[in-house]
Amino acid sequence: MTPYWRRAAAWLGLLVVALGAASLRYRLIESSAIGELCSSEHGPAWCDWRQWLVLGFQHHAGNISVYGVIALMATALALLSKRPWPAWLAAATGTFALLLYCFEPGALALLIGCLRLLRLQAQPPTPPLGQHRQRDQ
Repeated sequence: MTPYWRRAAAWLGLLVVALGAASLRYRLIESSAIGELCSSEHGPAWCDWRQWLVLGFQHHAGNISVYGVIALMATALALLSKRPWPAWLAAATGTFALLLYCFEPGALALLIGCLRLLRLQAQPPTPPLGQHRQRDQ
């Protein structure tokens, strides 16, 4: 895979995360039919997963949901690292948190993760060989 396709795959991966989080929110969490199905005594086994998703944004740590805390931790890792995958992780967890009702930390993590990923993708992997040769002679 060429570097161009690798860079594009990171952004397409973020799009997949956003579509997945939006699907979870609108089809699984906010759907009244699924809410009624899961509140019955004979609900399907995947209703436990739905309940865990709902508990994730209802439980707060310092007025930030669990998803926001995870997104902020990934953002700190992205700022400390010089590799693209922590930046992508910060943007992905920020997207997930933003779509699952944790707006401020999710938006901050998404913004910093995207900016960091852009910055790391714009830098050449190694410095040019002849960059300082003129001055050294």
